[in-house]
Amino acid sequence: MPTAPLDTRYQIETPEGIDLPLRPAGLMPRALAFGFDLGLRGLILGILFIALAFLGNLGIGLGSILLFFVSWWYMVLFEVLNQGCSPGKQVMGLRVVQDDGTPIGWSASLIRNLLRFVDMLPFGYFLGAISCLQHPHFKRLGDIAAGTLVVYREQPLARPQLPLAPALRLPFALELNEQRAILGFAERQGELSAERTHELAAILATPLQVSPARAVEQLNGVARGLLGPT
Repeated sequence: MPTAPLDTRYQIETPEGIDLPLRPAGLMPRALAFGFDLGLRGLILGILFIALAFLGNLGIGLGSILLFFVSWWYMVLFEVLNQGCSPGKQVMGLRVVQDDGTPIGWSASLIRNLLRFVDMLPFGYFLGAISCLQHPHFKRLGDIAAGTLVVYREQPLARPQLPLAPALRLPFALELNEQRAILGFAERQGELSAERTHELAAILATPLQVSPARAVEQLNGVARGLLGPT
């Protein structure tokens, strides 16, 4: 019996019935993100402890409170208030979400971060690493308990810039495939040689009743007209 192909995508369906694929993050990028956050916390605490040292016993008391606050609330505040991203996760292009793809809330973030001490048993995140490697979606024990998932942040695709040309409207309606062909031609010009650009323009010019001598300019104008003001 053939085995299913390896697929690490996590597919969810939104209430609107739209399939939303997510890419769970593996152990290595998560470890690097945690290491970055750990170093940043250490740097912040080191600078503040130096300043508090001048306050004597008061500084020791304030330092203890600060150590507790940074140790336990650093991750929670960033995850809830910064769209699931601590500074380390932001650097690595990761974020934390609920299992259904919605933003992480206070209770889920508290649970996943309070259970870090379990993931760290018996030493150095041993249980968390084993859980992450064994789980199909790379969840540590805190994620399983909280119903959360660490995923890659999807970067919005930037649409290629169209060449500068005055918008042009053709005297007849274009079919959808013709509109796509014109927009594709205009968007890809930066990747094509001048010869290839004029060759493709000539192919498109005839069915669209565009002057072959000015095909490139006019097709760019039609593309501008299709997109409207941007």
